[in-house]
Amino acid sequence: MLTASVVLEPSFTVGPVNRRLFGGFVEHMGRCVYTGLYEPGHPLADEDGFRTDVLDLIRELGISVVRYPGGNFVSGYRWEDSVGPAEDRPTRLDPAWRSVESNQFGLDEFIRWCRKSDIEPMLAMNLGTRGTQEAVELWEYCNHPGGTSWSDLRRRHGAAEPYGVRMWCLGNEMDGPWQLGHKSADEYGRLAATTARALRQFDAGLELVACGSSHRQMPTFGSWEATVLEHAYDEVDFISAHAYYEDKGDTASFLASSVNMDLFITDVVATADFVRARLNKTKRINVSFDEWNVWYLSRVPGQDSPWQATPRISEDAYTLADAVVVGSMLITLLRHTDRVTSACLAQLVNTIAPIRTEPAGPAWRQATFYPFALTARHARGDVLRVEPTAPTYSTSLYGDVPVLDATATRDPDGGDITIFVLNRHQDEPVQLEVNTAALGPVGVQEAVALAGPDPSAANTEHDPNRVIPTPLHAEAQQGTLSVQLPPVSWACIRLGIRADTG
Repeated sequence: MLTASVVLEPSFTVGPVNRRLFGGFVEHMGRCVYTGLYEPGHPLADEDGFRTDVLDLIRELGISVVRYPGGNFVSGYRWEDSVGPAEDRPTRLDPAWRSVESNQFGLDEFIRWCRKSDIEPMLAMNLGTRGTQEAVELWEYCNHPGGTSWSDLRRRHGAAEPYGVRMWCLGNEMDGPWQLGHKSADEYGRLAATTARALRQFDAGLELVACGSSHRQMPTFGSWEATVLEHAYDEVDFISAHAYYEDKGDTASFLASSVNMDLFITDVVATADFVRARLNKTKRINVSFDEWNVWYLSRVPGQDSPWQATPRISEDAYTLADAVVVGSMLITLLRHTDRVTSACLAQLVNTIAPIRTEPAGPAWRQATFYPFALTARHARGDVLRVEPTAPTYSTSLYGDVPVLDATATRDPDGGDITIFVLNRHQDEPVQLEVNTAALGPVGVQEAVALAGPDPSAANTEHDPNRVIPTPLHAEAQQGTLSVQLPPVSWACIRLGIRADTG
């Protein structure tokens, strides 16, 4: 049997767990909004047309912040289309997803939905086909109390109080040639800096996100971040990162996807710090990893598909293996909590999502729901600096990769510790020994795993509980926690301080 070891030392920390790491993403793509979040006439819809079964699942998922309305969608978005009386809103073509957009769910509905969900809104501005003036007007509509044209319009639309949106994305993936209004790094950097300076004239305390690279394989990766930050370093707080992974038949590499994510974060942070040093600044730029997930991009319809309202796009049934990869990426985000201080799982419902629905029908949890929900629920306090020792296996994309990855969090108030760990090996279990001596006497409060004989197993409308967390045997005694991790598994193990020393 393969063996691995971890040492937990409470004095070695990365930083506090930031609740914004457990964000989500809502884009007008496929059925994420319509018949996902919003379905007037559904038996479980509330007075605003929001599906209450979906609201309940999102609360269970533990989402803290939601980025809206895109994504590729935002680069052609006219936010004015989405406010005011629903019957007066125009229908538009959305070229990003070959969709017909009714604008029946818009900015005002999104803010109401966030408040019902107890979620912080994070809004993206269109810097593709629009610019600084429209961005300032959007801020005024959302955040100014009243007495001006745009703020009074919001009040006439029924929202007397400002929306108080603090975090704003200055465009989306502007490095991508697929993007409406695609720009060079110089063009975008100047526009982002100009827009940020304008916004700060109205509210200096906003948190602003500049577009980083759409993924680490972009030909301009690194140089894009450096150029954008050369222009906008003083004006922004975050640089964004986006990453999606899929199994293209090389499952060994797919299970190691978080290795690429880890390198991505390390390189973006290094680039931002290089610009900081070159410009002789003291402020540090953090990373907003505001799109990440498993996404079978190779299955997305092409640009020759017909125009239609709410097409079914990327409604994949996520597998156990997909869930293990999602769990591994959560471990990576926690490991970088000192610099990745915001992250958004893309997306929330139906489209590349942990939650699926059917029109007029049920909602259910995908396999990927569970690692996110358990991590959001139990990652509390500080992230410990964990350096696993484990054997490796060979991958075609990333070379030799450890079969095991892990991180841990510790609540300094109660002393409770949670370990998040996965076994990437497709055939072999891993016997893990965790040295807990520095924690004092501990006992196992709970241990669960996502595991099973079939890594391709998935939850469906008719079999919604095929992949769920199951109890995992773990023993803690004499300063050591022992647990056996099945092949292709992700686990959450909670430890508590014991009063005895037995």
